[in-house]
Amino acid sequence: MGKSNETFANEAKTRFDESVDKLDAATLSTLNQARHRALDGLHGRRSRWLTWAPAAGVTAAVVVAVMMASPSQVDTLPTELTDMEILLGEDSIEMLEDLEFYSLVGMLEEESDVG
Repeated sequence: MGKSNETFANEAKTRFDESVDKLDAATLSTLNQARHRALDGLHGRRSRWLTWAPAAGVTAAVVVAVMMASPSQVDTLPTELTDMEILLGEDSIEMLEDLEFYSLVGMLEEESDVG
């Protein structure tokens, strides 16, 4: 099947080339002018986009800088509770049964923050 496709493609190319060779000069000139107009339009669209690209980049950089410089609007919860706050809190007393485990987790978090 591949051989018949190649044969078909070669014959189609040959017929197309013959038909192009038979075109008169006026038609060739019209086709060439249309081709150049299409290419000029393509370049015009690209150049308009490229003129705005630096402005868009600067705007994006300013937005990122403002977001990084402004203080966070989210209230953070205190992460460390004293033993007394745990005992006086309304949390379940079951957490106190695994106090050694939670102490180990706290130490590991402190080590990972330092390192």
